[in-house]
Amino acid sequence: MSQVLTPCPNFIGGEWQTPSGASTPVFNPSTGDIIAECPAGGAAEVNAAVEAAHAAFPGWRDTPPIERARIFFKYRQLVEENFDLLCKTVSREHGKTHAEARGSIFRGLENIEYACGIPTLLFGDSLKNIARGVDCETINLPLGVCVGITPFNFPAMVPLWMYPLALACGNTFVLKPSEKVPLCAVLLGQLLEQAGIPKGVFNIVHGGRESVDALLTHPKVKAVSFVGSTPIAKYIYDTATKHGKRCQANGGAKNYIVVMPDADVAKTVENLSTAAFGCAGERCMAGSTAITVGAAGDRLMPELIAAARAIKVGPTDRAAQPDMGPVITAAHRDRVLSLLASGEKEGARIVADGRGVKIADAPKGFYVGATIVDNVQTGMTLAREEVFGPVLNVMRMDDLDAAIELANKSAFGNGAAIFTNNGRAAREFTMRVKAGMVGVNVGVPATMAMFPFTGWDDSFYGDLHIQGKEAVQFYTQQKVISSRWFGGDVGDVWKK
Repeated sequence: MSQVLTPCPNFIGGEWQTPSGASTPVFNPSTGDIIAECPAGGAAEVNAAVEAAHAAFPGWRDTPPIERARIFFKYRQLVEENFDLLCKTVSREHGKTHAEARGSIFRGLENIEYACGIPTLLFGDSLKNIARGVDCETINLPLGVCVGITPFNFPAMVPLWMYPLALACGNTFVLKPSEKVPLCAVLLGQLLEQAGIPKGVFNIVHGGRESVDALLTHPKVKAVSFVGSTPIAKYIYDTATKHGKRCQANGGAKNYIVVMPDADVAKTVENLSTAAFGCAGERCMAGSTAITVGAAGDRLMPELIAAARAIKVGPTDRAAQPDMGPVITAAHRDRVLSLLASGEKEGARIVADGRGVKIADAPKGFYVGATIVDNVQTGMTLAREEVFGPVLNVMRMDDLDAAIELANKSAFGNGAAIFTNNGRAAREFTMRVKAGMVGVNVGVPATMAMFPFTGWDDSFYGDLHIQGKEAVQFYTQQKVISSRWFGGDVGDVWKK
């Protein structure tokens, strides 16, 4: 008996449409089963969505910000009411544990809540009498049609980084979710429709590169937001800006966590395990490399290895939950295993080995267990490439200066953290390390909705980041109005 597949329609001009033609399979990573077919859309679907968004823009732009905010207050309520369903959808199509899914959706909710404050966020500036009889003010106006191209690793959270604020600012929007995880986007779109978003203001198109290229080159698209790998981020940025669009393109990372000799071992192990192995390592803020300083390595490693070996791996689509779920596809699992093999070949030592994971009741799932690789050296492939899996590299340095120097050689610049009880060491690290988000005794220093997600270097292409006030600037353009009035005696107006 064949499994009934979950529908995966486009949402264009306020209508749900299931196109015929080519599609790509959507897997449940826990079982390896196909659960949906994602339409392999192209230029025709993209053009229809952009045209619908373009036609809806004038009416939405002129909708008072407080009325736009009320839709997002309703949207927040609907997301909360459907929280469990969203969590199950994230776990089913991505493989996150229920706890990880809940955490990611809470972060998405925070972005909806931030968007609800749009009447205040859109405030401009004013100054009377900048010259005699001349007043000046700034107003923040929407751009037009904006686009979000999102990755597989956070099916709900990353889209919610983008479109609530873009829409609240008065833009219209076309979302192109990852073809690996399209079902959360559909569910979120259905809830936004229920919240009362006008037809054409928000649209969803599915597909691969053809859809992406059509969005990047469409003359009526004004701005593009992207999250994904660094090579694709650079391509997105170069192509979008070449075609006259604003672009914020978030790429990959290689995040370093420095452990000082005075660090609290138990707390460090707890945070480092979460940073490295949470979400199966499939996040751009994963703490993928630990740099132990001096005696910290010998103090840390026995407990860290024991913690990794104790992590229970298994399917996340059922009531009994593991500590860690699968990676996204069989191909990605094989890539992680290949990188581990390269590390061994180049002289690193695997001290906690997750390669032999077998799940009896889910033999076709895409599993890799928590893995720690010790004595990783700078020239190794494991040290250079983003693994994007449950793998922690360990590198050893004699002092903090050497640790910072090593971290700063990375081409990436998303996150970095230090574990220490020494305020001077923490201050030295936070001031000198080359990363946009820095944690002190915080393993994953990812920001909340009111702060920007400030990747640097090869982790970000653009000028204005996702989230916070920078995102408001990204999704709006400033107009400066200077005014002076001529006429007779002003007092005459008030005379009867």
